[in-house]
Amino acid sequence: MRVAIFTETFLPATDGVVTRLRHTISGLTRMGDEVMVLAPRTKGMPRSYAGAEVVGFPGVAFPPYPQIRLAPPHPGVGRALRRFRPDVIHVVNPILLGLGGIYHARRNRIPLVASYHTNVAAYARYYNLGFLEGFTRRTTRMLHNQADVNLCTSESVREDLVKDGIKRVRVWPHGVDSALFHPDKAGERWRRKLSGGDPEKMILAFVGRVAPEKNIGQARAILERVPDTRMAIIGDGPARRATEREFAGTPTVFTGLLQGEDLAGALASVDVFVLPSTTETLGMVTIEALASGVPVLAARSGASEEILDEGHDGLIFEPGSEESLVGQARRLLGDAGLREKLSRNARATAEKRDWTVATRRLRDLYGEARDVSGGAG
Repeated sequence: MRVAIFTETFLPATDGVVTRLRHTISGLTRMGDEVMVLAPRTKGMPRSYAGAEVVGFPGVAFPPYPQIRLAPPHPGVGRALRRFRPDVIHVVNPILLGLGGIYHARRNRIPLVASYHTNVAAYARYYNLGFLEGFTRRTTRMLHNQADVNLCTSESVREDLVKDGIKRVRVWPHGVDSALFHPDKAGERWRRKLSGGDPEKMILAFVGRVAPEKNIGQARAILERVPDTRMAIIGDGPARRATEREFAGTPTVFTGLLQGEDLAGALASVDVFVLPSTTETLGMVTIEALASGVPVLAARSGASEEILDEGHDGLIFEPGSEESLVGQARRLLGDAGLREKLSRNARATAEKRDWTVATRRLRDLYGEARDVSGGAG
């Protein structure tokens, strides 16, 4: 099968979408498929990945979030597709470049799959663009309903998309690299670094994009109200400086972006992973924390409740409630037995998730798209 993947973000970015795409491309090529990736051109973008050709197109920085490049449809898209001759076109979070994928799929009767990973409409509120929320929802519905099959990352998101009028929605399951993310990666060196030189204290960590929609500032209440706690914020993003100011005067370490073995070592070395965000459509790093044997303390949302088994591998607090957050943190940090139980169960939960299974399911869904489209392509 020849698969053309349009994505609005790719390497060297390291968010959950890119993580999923990396494992997907590797899986597809191992299974004998040919893959082409079409994405906005960024500094450091590879020309190929895991045997797939990567084609970059010119774009401009998105002002509220300069790390994101916006690439409008480009004449080179058609040339690349004619050369590659895809059997399926897969558009990931179609915003601008993805429009080219939708256009060429419909024009040339190529089976079209669209996948939903980011609640762009909800994000608009966090970037002072709330007036665009309704427009964004309508546009998302219109674009996705061009597809023969729509994919999403969890059952809770599927239900939301169906309520919004999006049709033919299927769940594309997730996996985790449970060899890379493993409790054995924990180490004293990382504990010393992440605690600011005080490794005996309890270390909480946030891992991910440092951005307004992540609500990272809520975790400051734990540092202020729970004694002997430290915080590590692992990642980078448009709110990095604002978040540093927000946590000024607290025992917080900002590591910047970590990847690969460094990320695995850091994540396995903390005591609790904290996720205050309620806008996650999956929360890939939550699963990586579970694989690392780290209990998760997450804000209640559809995605967190679908990933976590409350009291079994993590705890959930009520979003926007400082009392709920601090209360659950005290419960977790003050009970070594509970942490040990959650840690053990977290690893067991993660071991059930596998990228190979996820990729096989994706190939089945590509086949469904070909059936829906009448076998075109």
